[in-house]
Amino acid sequence: MANKKNRGFTLLEIMVVIVIIGILASFVVPKLVDRPNEARVIKAKQDILTLENALELYNLDNGRYPSTQQSLEALVRKPSLSPSPNNWKEGGYIKKLSEDPWGHPYQYLYPGKHGEFDIYSYGADGKSGGTDIDREIGNWDIDNANSKS
Repeated sequence: MANKKNRGFTLLEIMVVIVIIGILASFVVPKLVDRPNEARVIKAKQDILTLENALELYNLDNGRYPSTQQSLEALVRKPSLSPSPNNWKEGGYIKKLSEDPWGHPYQYLYPGKHGEFDIYSYGADGKSGGTDIDREIGNWDIDNANSKS
């Protein structure tokens, strides 16, 4: 009778438990691993919206957007390149330019290919093209998402 109380698990029982844990992990782990990438995409879209709003203020003050050569830096420091903004707001339109969530600078194009201007991140790989988190995230994505809701 004492032997029945001290009896351990059989190899088969342990193997069944390991298989069940493996099956559960195959469903749960991908969901958890993908969350940081989702958060980075959302952060990039929020940054782009902030830059877009600052560009709109710049345009209201100066009657035009900064040129591609003046870049987004025109939101922080008064551009020295022509055309010089006549009513540039002292102190700038944003405190500093941040990098995208993957550590790359945001890109700016005026006139834009997708709209009046384009603000975008190249995504995780920092290169043009790609899919999933390596694709470009731009203000055209945000505008399309907002117009559908």
